[in-house]
Amino acid sequence: MNKKYKLALFILLPVGVTLLATLWLRGHDIAVLNSKGIIANRERDLMITATLLMLIVVIPVFALTFFIAWKYRASNAKAKYKPDWDHSRVAEFTWWAVPTVIIFVLAVITWKGTHELDPFKPLSASTEPVAIQVVALQWKWLFIYPQQNIASVNLVQFPEDTPINFEITADAPMNSFWIPQLGGQVYAMSGMKTRLHLMADETGNYRGSSANISGEGFAGMKFTARASAQTDFEKWLQSAKNSPAHLSFKEYNKLAKPSKGNLVTYYSSTEADLLGKIVRKFTTPTLDREYGNRSGGLSNYGEVHN
Repeated sequence: MNKKYKLALFILLPVGVTLLATLWLRGHDIAVLNSKGIIANRERDLMITATLLMLIVVIPVFALTFFIAWKYRASNAKAKYKPDWDHSRVAEFTWWAVPTVIIFVLAVITWKGTHELDPFKPLSASTEPVAIQVVALQWKWLFIYPQQNIASVNLVQFPEDTPINFEITADAPMNSFWIPQLGGQVYAMSGMKTRLHLMADETGNYRGSSANISGEGFAGMKFTARASAQTDFEKWLQSAKNSPAHLSFKEYNKLAKPSKGNLVTYYSSTEADLLGKIVRKFTTPTLDREYGNRSGGLSNYGEVHN
């Protein structure tokens, strides 16, 4: 094969692979790359930037691997024998300096991004935030709206361009709350409460799921996160308030029992401080006769920062 054709082959091969990978990604709906919220947008940009920086090392390494394997094959008698080439100061400097610089740049970007995207950091916007409390159950999700005094199962709705302040806990094995198109996952743990701040920048139904295996019903532990216009959100609130069901702590204990394939359910009202009672089941030492759960010890419940 002519040297020019060989050189062209080694150049076009990685370019072709990169082009095919790009086309494949564009043709498939990968949630973390099809972001719909300000947090998810920044997380996507961070992932792409980090990947491109690492490819500065990865692509030349693979290209050189194929080139060296071809050039110094046993049948190539023209390949020059250079036993002392491994002591080249230029080569040594290059393959140590370039990765070092990339790692330093990645460290700076990661440090900055980690603090900017802290899930406990509230989002600033011209609209008032909506508070939503999340409880991971077996194998379903409970969403409590303390400001509106309603609750829903396996569906959470909120207005677009509005900060959402999630408070997350679990009444089941450790789980993980995740809406890929809006932001990263945050763990949900019994007896503890953590926070997550997200905001959708356009309307739509987004897939929510559990990102931590939690038993036989894990695969079906999905929910819908619906971002809507403010007027549609208010209509949805009104429809939820028309539900005949009330979520008392006694009714909650029935809901908390393990079950699979749960349909979307609405509760027109909830018991006061329901999230606090759920968390205190795991943090206080004595038995409360009224609710049939632990209470009466600690007045506050723990917080964990993930």
